[in-house]
Amino acid sequence: MPFVTVQMWEGRSAEQKANVIAKVTEAVAESMEVKPEYVTVLLQEYPKHNWGVGGKPSSEVYPDEGP
Repeated sequence: MPFVTVQMWEGRSAEQKANVIAKVTEAVAESMEVKPEYVTVLLQEYPKHNWGVGGKPSSEVYPDEGP
């Protein structure tokens, strides 16, 4: 049973989250030749200030970028 974790910045809408869950499930089920109901997708959200890029918080590196 495939288990996929998607880590991302917080702030996306419920619709965007549902879309990524559906598309990741479809891709994994197809590529691993398993039924979609066997695929689990976990979304983990983090504030940008808890995510580092190039030695700096993402909130400093991408201050005007959306989630």
